[in-house]
Amino acid sequence: MNAPAVPILISRTALDVLGSHIDGALEERAWQAIVPGEAGPDALRTVQVAFISRDVTGTATKSVISPSLQAFYDVLRSAQALRWVHTHSAGADRPIYPELRARGVVVTTSSGANAPIVAQSAVGGVLALARRFPALMAAQREHRWAPLLGEAIPPDLAGQSAVVVGWGPAGQRIGELLQVFGLHVTVVRHRAEPAGPGLPTLTYDRLRECLPGAHWLVLVCPLTDLTRGLVDADMLATLPRGAFLVNVARGEVVEESAVLEALRSGQLGGAHLDVFSHEPLAASSPLWDMPNVLLTPHAAGHSQGNVARVSQIFVANLRAWARGEDMRNLVS
Repeated sequence: MNAPAVPILISRTALDVLGSHIDGALEERAWQAIVPGEAGPDALRTVQVAFISRDVTGTATKSVISPSLQAFYDVLRSAQALRWVHTHSAGADRPIYPELRARGVVVTTSSGANAPIVAQSAVGGVLALARRFPALMAAQREHRWAPLLGEAIPPDLAGQSAVVVGWGPAGQRIGELLQVFGLHVTVVRHRAEPAGPGLPTLTYDRLRECLPGAHWLVLVCPLTDLTRGLVDADMLATLPRGAFLVNVARGEVVEESAVLEALRSGQLGGAHLDVFSHEPLAASSPLWDMPNVLLTPHAAGHSQGNVARVSQIFVANLRAWARGEDMRNLVS
């Protein structure tokens, strides 16, 4: 007797790209595409598998939910047969995911898909701040010739120290690139086993120990109970005066008001901030106009190639799910 078709919640955009790949992943098993806005309420309630692709999320944030994403959330909450959800993002810290996991729904992410891009963005921020690009670009806008001489001359990156907080795929790549530029890297993560040869490694609760000698604090960790509010005013005060902060993790990992004050006082020499406690960042935030801040709109991981990489992870996981095998990037 043939098994019943698997109802899969998917956007029209993703379906048009992945339909044949889903056929291959499920092999001989039948499936039914459930597209919000096209499927009726009875079909929506039957969903067993869901793929939240980037086009569904769009410009939505944890603070502001887009209509397309809300439509998916509504289906996920009403589908009592739901067994597994895969998301295009590297993290699963949006409130919907703990809610689903509490119901016994399996959640997987696309961790690793955008890791090279996040690493390029983070290291790009390091290079831009190190080479005084914000000041140079301000001078360019003013048509002012301002060579990096005297007090403005930047120190060499080689020989400086960077603390990389988080050692997933993006963190590892950031560490590799920073070492290429001659920086000494210390790793802070959830376990203390050495991250690699010549890489001092500490757990999150020991972050303070490695900050007094750090020229750079690079945050690329997931948002968890251990990392929420990890970098507060006391942590920032432990850094050498004039150190730099790069945050491509989550806004909630830092106390934003403490970062703002540290930038104003000169305790932080500058920052590259891609994530914020409330997104979009309010137009009234002083961070927009600070001369020593590179501010980007949670875009560190955006790249044209991400759709294909995320799709590959989802299709591989779908094949594993259909076979009862272990899936990649399972949220525990």
